[in-house]
Amino acid sequence: MKRKGASLWAWFIFIVGALYFFVPLISTFEFSLRAVKGQYTFTAYRIAFSTPEFYINFGYSFMWAIFTIIVSLLLVVPTAYWVHLKLPILRPVVEFITLMPFVVPAVVLTFGLIRLYGAPPLSLTSTPIPLIAGYVVLSFPYMYRAVDTGLRAVDIRTLTEAAQSLGAGWGTILFQVIFPNLRVAILSGVFLSFAIVMGEFTFASLLSWPAYGPYIEQVGAMEAYTPQALSVVSFLLTWLSIGLVQWLVRGVPGQASAEIAGVR
Repeated sequence: MKRKGASLWAWFIFIVGALYFFVPLISTFEFSLRAVKGQYTFTAYRIAFSTPEFYINFGYSFMWAIFTIIVSLLLVVPTAYWVHLKLPILRPVVEFITLMPFVVPAVVLTFGLIRLYGAPPLSLTSTPIPLIAGYVVLSFPYMYRAVDTGLRAVDIRTLTEAAQSLGAGWGTILFQVIFPNLRVAILSGVFLSFAIVMGEFTFASLLSWPAYGPYIEQVGAMEAYTPQALSVVSFLLTWLSIGLVQWLVRGVPGQASAEIAGVR
């Protein structure tokens, strides 16, 4: 009887969560179809896809996301690996540092970047470097936690010692042993970072760089239905990314022994 009550309560929570998630989405989609009075049409979507600004801004956001992912992986994976392997006592400190983007608002981070890199000798605000740096900071909580979870699921000390016994250097260990065994965790972090960059508004707007988030806001100031269509498209792209991640990691085993053998 107790088990049945727990099951009903679980279904109740699931249904409430699904309604909370899907009702606003369905309402947004329904509103985006009302561009022509008195009928449902995809006019707003046709307008959204017919403007070159959409492809330009979306392309910029995609490029910022790629740069952010590359820099985040190069920073987070070696750091998390070294902390787990050699400095476990510093793990709480690193976790606290990676949580700082949750505490410090994006507006404060942006103005800090402008103040620091907007004047000589480091006049970098004319380049996308501060923008990428800001995105990397925003991705830290998600990328680090994904990689940290993956590292805790793998016996990295045994893998490292086995690779070293085969004559592998640190670069080989990191890129041919650790990275392949963290592929699922890395893909999770990559997806989260991609979603953050594609929907981010503050950094791109205040640093005056083209991006998908500011473009939606700009279109929303002039039109009523097209921004809703763009929001739905953004959501569908996110779901497509989730599907691709699930497809890529499906049936991918963490074959530690095979990876170590590959460094011979």
